[in-house]
Amino acid sequence: MKLTVKKILEITKGQLITGDENLEIESYSKDTRTIKKNDCYIGIKGETFDGNLFWKDAKEKGACACLLDSFEGKIEEKDPFTIILVSDTIAAIQALAHYVRIESHAKVVAITGSAGKTSTKDMIASVLEEKYKILKTPGNLNGQIGLPLNILAYKDEPVWVLEMGMNDFGQLKELSSIASPDVAVITNIGTAHIGILGSRENILKAKLEILEGMNDKGVLVLNGDNDLLKTVKTDLKQVTFGLESGNDIVATDIKMVGEKTICKIENNEIEIPVMGEVFVYNALAAYAVGKLFSLTPEEIKNGITSFQMSNNRMNTIKTAKFTIINDTYNANPDSVKSAIKTLGTFKNRKVAILGDMLELGENEIKYHQEIGEFCNEKIDVLITIGVLSKNMFDKFTKEKYYFKTNEEAETKLKDILKQDDVILVKASHSMKLDTIVNFLKENQ
Repeated sequence: MKLTVKKILEITKGQLITGDENLEIESYSKDTRTIKKNDCYIGIKGETFDGNLFWKDAKEKGACACLLDSFEGKIEEKDPFTIILVSDTIAAIQALAHYVRIESHAKVVAITGSAGKTSTKDMIASVLEEKYKILKTPGNLNGQIGLPLNILAYKDEPVWVLEMGMNDFGQLKELSSIASPDVAVITNIGTAHIGILGSRENILKAKLEILEGMNDKGVLVLNGDNDLLKTVKTDLKQVTFGLESGNDIVATDIKMVGEKTICKIENNEIEIPVMGEVFVYNALAAYAVGKLFSLTPEEIKNGITSFQMSNNRMNTIKTAKFTIINDTYNANPDSVKSAIKTLGTFKNRKVAILGDMLELGENEIKYHQEIGEFCNEKIDVLITIGVLSKNMFDKFTKEKYYFKTNEEAETKLKDILKQDDVILVKASHSMKLDTIVNFLKENQ
């Protein structure tokens, strides 16, 4: 959506340092490395750098304007470059995003949950794209900066599918207030960020903040199999999905065929192009949202079938020697158990390479021990990497190996792994187990 500098000044209560208040701005960037011609550069001050200092770089790379909350430098009198000064650039882009959302009159679907947000968002978008032009969250840019920047990329899309992340109270309230969802989807309540929030009950409370920006005609779509989400009662219309018979949308006859998952939803056979029961829940959420947007069963089915996973999330890689399941983007106890269950459906020797799960607080040892015990009946070989993952290793009773670092593991993997192994690689993102995936691909 094009906004004049004059309108931006009005919305953000900013000050025009120099430039043209009639200039129209349509695109925004906070990164001078990827900025494009005629973008408005947004200077954001982080913990280790101050983006405000790079406004000259942005100007030299073709930016038409800058939105800053501090300004150092000098503009020549005849220079037409536009600089807007605000008190806080993050608050400013959030205010701009809310203005765009209201003026757009779009229908907004917001997705949150302890696990599966991104894959659910991608599947819902794939379904709705069968009928509508969609604006959706790229990757997992789902926070206080990423979400407003995503909204500011709006052109004319009538439906938005937005992922919303959080790790503390107040964050989803803020995001929901910016995006004003018409439909809110909660995938599950697990243990992600329990180290900060203290309990699953507090996680539920924080996740329900997604309702704060909704009006009384909004719809809440919930995983009705989740023990805590079952307890949710609101004045909104609620739609539940799951494998249990009491839900509004139910999946039955689930089976794994090759690298696909087949199930029935409302007597329609659905082919999900990824292995794993967790993706049945994604499909159920997408089916529920598709019905709310008046898609036909055939349109919903086609959207689910054409769904594509984001990088490093249960991506299956076939090499001459191995089948690798790359799920290295992130990890918490719920997502690890789900991935292990999927690995357990393969017939060949099943190997899990698991690293530390972070942000689990005072119960981090217990959660890692639970994963080790969970693996006992599902897989054949466990390889653990990192300090906390030693607790998984200790509770696993079959063939197992422990390494302190990725580099140490790489020196032994050739001796451990065998032809035709199916190998799951998963850990919290900062463990950088994607380097293990690359090692396996390059060293066969």
